[in-house]
Amino acid sequence: MDYKSKVKELIEYPREANWYEFKTNWYEPAGIGEYISSLSNAAALEGREAGYLVWGVDNDTHEIIGTTFDYTVDVKNEPLEHYLARQVFPDNNFSFHEITVEGKRVVILDIPAATKVPTSFDNNRYLRIGSSKVNLNKYPERESNLFHVLRVGLPTICNTESENQELTFDKLFVYYASKGITLNKRTFKKNLGFLLDNGKYNMLAQLMSDNSGIPIRFAIFKGKDKTSTMYSVREFGNTCLLMSLDIVLEYGGVLNVPQADERERIVERKEIPLFDEEAFREAMINAFVHNQWTTGNAPMITAFSDRIEILSRGTIPPGQTMEGFFAGESVPVNQKLSDMLLQLHISERTGRGVPKITEVYGKGTYEFRENSIVVSIPFTRVSTEDEDPRWTQDRTQDRTQDGTQEDSKGSSEDEKIKRILEFCQTPKGILEITEMLGYSGRKPTKKYVKPLVEQGRLAMTIPDKPQSKNQKYVTVK
Repeated sequence: MDYKSKVKELIEYPREANWYEFKTNWYEPAGIGEYISSLSNAAALEGREAGYLVWGVDNDTHEIIGTTFDYTVDVKNEPLEHYLARQVFPDNNFSFHEITVEGKRVVILDIPAATKVPTSFDNNRYLRIGSSKVNLNKYPERESNLFHVLRVGLPTICNTESENQELTFDKLFVYYASKGITLNKRTFKKNLGFLLDNGKYNMLAQLMSDNSGIPIRFAIFKGKDKTSTMYSVREFGNTCLLMSLDIVLEYGGVLNVPQADERERIVERKEIPLFDEEAFREAMINAFVHNQWTTGNAPMITAFSDRIEILSRGTIPPGQTMEGFFAGESVPVNQKLSDMLLQLHISERTGRGVPKITEVYGKGTYEFRENSIVVSIPFTRVSTEDEDPRWTQDRTQDRTQDGTQEDSKGSSEDEKIKRILEFCQTPKGILEITEMLGYSGRKPTKKYVKPLVEQGRLAMTIPDKPQSKNQKYVTVK
C-alpha cells in the first residue's frame, strides 16, 4: 500500500471516523493493543478493509506535525510488536510503517478489519463509539450487531427483510410502462432482486411497492433556520420510490420560479432562476440512490429563505475517498437501486453529479456530518427596492481556490474574524467553527483561529494541552 497517499486521504476527511485515529507522540502499550481491537472491529462495521492508528497528525486540525513515537521499543524486554501480537486474537497481521509526509516523520499502524470473529486484545473485545474506545462487554447490542455483520455482511436493501410482506406493485408496473418497458408478472420479483434467499421480500421490494411505509417530506421555512415560521410540509413518500422521486423533482421545479431581472435592462429583460435546476436534480437523485435506507429513514429536503438543503442518511461509502467523491468516482451505496435508475434513464452513472454541483456552487456546498451528507443549494435572488429584506439573498457565491464558498457578508477577512468572535461567545471546537464558516476542511479555519489566540482575542479552554482533541476556543471579553 502507498501509506503516504493513505495518510493524505485520511486527513482530507472533515470529521473523525470510527475506523481511524490520529495521535502525536502518545505511547501506551496496552492502549495501542486496545486500539488494534477497537479499530479492527470498527472497520468491519464500516465495511472498510482496515483501520488505522496514525502518529504525527494533529487530531483537531488534521495538520501533519510529525512524531517521535518509536514502535521498536521494548515492553519489559519484549519487542512492542511481539507484545501486541501475543495478545491480539485472532492474529490479524497488523503492521507498523514509518513514512515521511510533507517532510515530517509519520508512523501508521495498519490494522486489518475483523473477519470471522471480533478482534480482541488481552481477552477483551473493544469498539470505537464516536471518539471513545469502549469495552464491548458493556454494549451487548453493539456486540451482537458486530457478530451479525461478520456472519452475513453489512445490511443492504437487498439482504434486509421488508417490514411488510404483503406488498403490491401496481404503481411500479405503471411507471415502467410509462418508460416503454413491460415487466413480466411472473419473473419481475427475481429479475429486479426483490427476494431474499428464503423467498421473502427484501427492503428494495418494500421501497418499490405501492405502500413503502417510508415518509418523504419537503418542508419550507420562512427564515434561514428551523426556528423560523414553517410555511408548509408536503408528503411525497409512502408509495413507490420511483414516483416519489419524480414528484419531488417536479415540486422543486415549481419552487424554482424565474425572476425578472430589470437591472441594466436595454431591450430584453433577463429571467434568473432561483437555483440551478440541473444541480438540484443531480443532488436529489444522488440523495435517493445513496441514502442508507436500511435505517428506515428517507432523505430530508428543507427549503429556507436563502437555500434548499438536501440531507441523505449515511456517509461516504467504503471504497470511496474524499478525492474520489469530488472527482465523480461513483461508488453506489445501493447497487440494485442504482441499476434500476440507470435502466429507466433517470440517472446516467457517469459520475457527473457531484462535479456538476461543485462546478456551480463549489465544494463548500457539501457538509459531511457524522451520519449524513448535506447539500446546500443557495438561492440567487434578484433584489428589488420593495422586496422583503428577510427574503433577500445575502450569499453571492464565489469559489475560492480550495473550493470553499465565500459570501458577500463574509467575503472580507475582517468579517470572518468578526463572525468567529461572535460565534465563540460560548466555547466552540475547531469543527464547530469550521462548519460555521462553511468550509469543507479544517485547514482554512486554522489561519483565523491561531492568530486570534496569539493576539489574546480567543482563549483555549485547555491551555496546557494545545493539541487536545477536546480543545475549545472562547472569545476573550
